[in-house]
Amino acid sequence: MDIFQVVSFALVASILTIILRDQKGSIAFFIILFTGIVIFFVIIGQIAEVFTLLEYVAQRANVNGMYVETILKIIGIAYIAEFGAQLTRDAGLGSVASKIELAGKVFILVLAVPILTAVIETIIGIIPT
Repeated sequence: MDIFQVVSFALVASILTIILRDQKGSIAFFIILFTGIVIFFVIIGQIAEVFTLLEYVAQRANVNGMYVETILKIIGIAYIAEFGAQLTRDAGLGSVASKIELAGKVFILVLAVPILTAVIETIIGIIPT
């Protein structure tokens, strides 16, 4: 599915949602939810290809696999948290969306600690004592 199909699908779903919002609010929400999930599954394949390419490049450059894996996990967490926050905002739950974003940031911070530690240790090793 290319971008034109994704946008067309989203526009049709948006029009249906606008039409049904006043009469059948719950159905309109499920249309939004279904649309978001379908688009997410369409783009997840594209994201997987990018991840595969990044892993290949990292192997060719002899970069430690742990660092690449951690960075890819961080990117994945950011995308999933943003997607979940947008869905909950669409449902009118802005406060829950904010909590999802906060949780995503905390998980990213936890994953980033080993990388930050390695960077600090490298800097300390370079500085003459």
